[in-house]
Amino acid sequence: MPMPNDHIRYDVMVQEALRGMVRGVLDEIARSKSLPGDHHFFITFDTTANGVRLSPRLRAQYPNEMTIVLQHQFWDLKVTEEAFEVGLSFGGVAEKLAVPLHAIKVFADPSVQFTLQFETLVEGRDDAEAEPAAEQSKDVTREPETRKGSVPTVSSESVEETAAKSDDKAGAEVVRLDRFRKK
Repeated sequence: MPMPNDHIRYDVMVQEALRGMVRGVLDEIARSKSLPGDHHFFITFDTTANGVRLSPRLRAQYPNEMTIVLQHQFWDLKVTEEAFEVGLSFGGVAEKLAVPLHAIKVFADPSVQFTLQFETLVEGRDDAEAEPAAEQSKDVTREPETRKGSVPTVSSESVEETAAKSDDKAGAEVVRLDRFRKK
């Protein structure tokens, strides 16, 4: 039995709330200019998303997706309502990146085994149809307005495993929000 259409778009609301949490964490780090304790972040983002700024060298090296690590050597972290900018070194070359929050696919803090994974959904499909459509469209979607929403998921998988197989999600233990919906 198909699920009724969600006209309120809870999936979008949850996505925005969790991206706001990511923004808040990054903003706190930007203000304090350091990471507390052993905290560090792996951030995977869609390099084809509108608003992503990379050097031509990095864009050629990472045409679809890139994972960065904010740990010991990053600088000039700036956070706005819509994006963050950060300086990082790649192969000894200093680079400045700009990443809109809507481009983030995975945010993880391995020091506390915390991972948020955002998946693109297609509007107007029920849960059974939406998941395969999300997989097919993940590299095609470029603009946030064509992305009708993403369902964030929380994973207990280590960030190193997630980063190593960012395109291969087989074997990951992901808790999906729709698991808790009444059917």
